[in-house]
Parts: sequence; C-alpha cells; structure tokens
Amino acid sequence: MRFFIVDDDEGVRSMLADIIEDYGLGEVVGELEDGSSLSHDLLELKKVDILMIDLLMPIRDGIQTVRAIGQDFSGKIIMLSQIESKDMIGEAYSLGVQYYITKPINRLEILEIIRKVMDHLRLQKSMSDIQKTIQGLQFASSPKNQRAADDGNKIVTSGHFMLSELGMIGEAGSKDVLDMLEVLHQLESEADKSSFTFPSLKDIFTSIAKKRLGHRASSAELGKEIKASEQRVRRAIFQTLTHVASLGLTDYSHPKFENYASKFFDFTEIRKRMMELQNEVEPSQSQVRINTKKFIQVLYLETKRSMS
Repeated sequence: MRFFIVDDDEGVRSMLADIIEDYGLGEVVGELEDGSSLSHDLLELKKVDILMIDLLMPIRDGIQTVRAIGQDFSGKIIMLSQIESKDMIGEAYSLGVQYYITKPINRLEILEIIRKVMDHLRLQKSMSDIQKTIQGLQFASSPKNQRAADDGNKIVTSGHFMLSELGMIGEAGSKDVLDMLEVLHQLESEADKSSFTFPSLKDIFTSIAKKRLGHRASSAELGKEIKASEQRVRRAIFQTLTHVASLGLTDYSHPKFENYASKFFDFTEIRKRMMELQNEVEPSQSQVRINTKKFIQVLYLETKRSMS
C-alpha cells in the first residue's frame, strides 16, 4: 500500500512512517506539513492508497483539504486530531473520511485501523476484479443458469464486503458465515420466492458440514463439524459485537455504530458490552448474549440488498 502523511507535527509524521515501515504495511510516498500544498493531482501522481491527515493545521486544515480533494480520490482517508467535537467528527465522516483517530497516537490503535483500511481496499479491488471477470465471461449455459452463477458469486462478494464493514474479516468463523450465506442463497433460489422461509440454524450448519465432509461422513463426524462451526460463528459474532460496541464507545455518532448496532444486535446487549469494555471485562467473563439467528438473518437481507 502507498501512504501519504499530512501533519504539521514532524514527530507525528515520523511515528506514523515508522509504524508503516516497521510492520511492513507499505511505503510512505510523500509527506507535507500543511494541507495547502496537497491536491488531488498530487495524490493521483503518487498513486496514493491511504491518506493520513491531521485535522488542525496552520494554513489549511484537514476538513478544508479533504473537501478540496473532492470525491474523485479513490483511496481511503484516516484523519487524526486532538479535537473530539462530534460536529467536526461528523463533518469529517460526511466528507468520506474512513476513520477518525484522537491524539495522542496509540501505536496499536493506529496499526489496527490501518490494517482494517487495507483490508477494505483489498476487498474493493477484489470485488472490482470479480465483477470484471463476470462481465467478461461468456457462459455456454442457459440464461437462467448464468444468472444463478452470477448471483452466487455476488452473494459471496457482497457478504465479504459486509463482514469487512462489521470488522469480522480475519476471524476464524468468517468463512463459516460466508458459507451460511451461500446455503441460504441456494435454498432461496431453488424455492418459490413467495414461500421461502428462513431455515433453522441446525439445517444450515448441517448443509455446510455435508458440503465440507461429503455425504459419506458418519453422523459422529457431521456432529463434530457442526458443533465446531457453531462455536466459530458465535465467537466471530461476539467479536463483531465487540467491534461495533467499541466504535460506539469511542464515538456514539460513528456512522457504522449508528447503522449496524441496533440492526444486527439487540441494543441492550450492545450497551452491556460497552459497559464491559469500559470496565475492562475479559471476553471469557462477558455476560452478553449472542442471537446467532437474528445476526445471520439480517446479514443475509443486507447482503442481498447491497447486491441490488
């Protein structure tokens, strides 16, 4: 990945560059101490993937600079500031800033956020490549089968994007969740749309286990795989809930928190997890209840919606 850093504090620029280089995240292709010299053309010339920019700078601040760059910048923006004004944070997000980090800089927080943004960029590229491949392929099959194949690819791609948005990509259970979306899509495509009902979780996990192990697998083998898959999914959903709760704890007006918290989870459980995070309760001691069926139902509906 190619990074560009804009901050009037040389120490901050140096620290960010060190993190990027020490952890092999990419290369810093440019630095500036003020936003007045930054332009969309410069970012395009440097082929910048991720712009890291300070909010407060003497001549042109971060908000003004991001506005000047416009929506044409195809990379991602991470903004840093000592200011915690919700109005300014909200304006930054509305202009396309991906993450807002409050100073003083925490190395682990910076590292985690950069990696999330990198995952998002890779996913976007993957989606674009898949879309181009699908558009370029000429199927010999019937139009109906071609549409089914296209939709099958799209459900996985859209599901991958949703999991990235929710902070689940990288969790052990994320592959299981994507497999669940595939099973649901297949069942719905084979059924009469008007009569399709959401199957039980047991049926979904059983379908996944049979697909992985084959129909010759014994009942004991299937049972073991089903149980392991259920546990991976529950842990992944818990990590997603924790991720969303931490966003709300940092910034209650964060767009992802506002959009996903009550949609995917019972809000009482979100609030409970936020309090646990404040009190530094270990995940193993958490009293939060996970509603797997609700999460998967909402994820499937949201994934289908993002396909249209």
